[in-house]
Amino acid sequence: MFINLVQYNPVWENKEANLEKLLKLISTGYIMDSLLILPEMTMTGFTMKSDVFAEPLKGDTFRFYAKIASDNNAHVIGGIIEQENNEFYNILVHVNPLGELINSYRKIHPFSYSGENKFYTPGKKTVITEINGWKTGLSICYDLRFPELFRKYAKLGVELIIVIANWPDTRIGQWKSLLCARAIENQCYVAAVNRVGDDPHLHYNGCSCVFDPMGNEVACLLNLEKIITADISKENITRVRNKFPFLDDISLI
Repeated sequence: MFINLVQYNPVWENKEANLEKLLKLISTGYIMDSLLILPEMTMTGFTMKSDVFAEPLKGDTFRFYAKIASDNNAHVIGGIIEQENNEFYNILVHVNPLGELINSYRKIHPFSYSGENKFYTPGKKTVITEINGWKTGLSICYDLRFPELFRKYAKLGVELIIVIANWPDTRIGQWKSLLCARAIENQCYVAAVNRVGDDPHLHYNGCSCVFDPMGNEVACLLNLEKIITADISKENITRVRNKFPFLDDISLI
């Protein structure tokens, strides 16, 4: 399966401008009939103004993703700030090539170091979705630091883990190390999309990456606003898991 990591520099807290940027970037070309992955809080950047930018699950941002998906015959993973009743959530959605909502995942671990937990309610559920026959575990940014989440996915047989993020350059070495570790310990592919550019507080250098089940770097992109494509193989996962059946020996989860 081909996966396309959409690494871009969102205009701070400006949904309309980011809609135009993404349409232009996607029109520059990528492999169609595949998967497009966009960064965390895709349309705003990492804002704490959840009450200002939140919308219903199937609001304007979802409809934008649905159009991208149907126009390009692609699965789309993108971020939304969701409001349900009086609660706000940092979420990602999976939209299929028909423009249908297949799954949504609410970030389980809001980033308390930045105060995200004061403005967003944590999710309660792990979510596995199917993309072109691939069993796929979903996660967002700070989740990456909590290996128990991904171990649960491994126990359920996921073949691909997706991470969408706004991860600053000052900790980008940890980003890559953690992504690699999640791939190795769970013997699956990890596809992670980060943003580039600046918000009012931090600088981001991207480093959107794909790692294979042995921890080898399949693709990585620094600094540029660009779509990077990787080809991933189920046969590779089967080969690794048969040769090194470590997942069969998990005993604490």
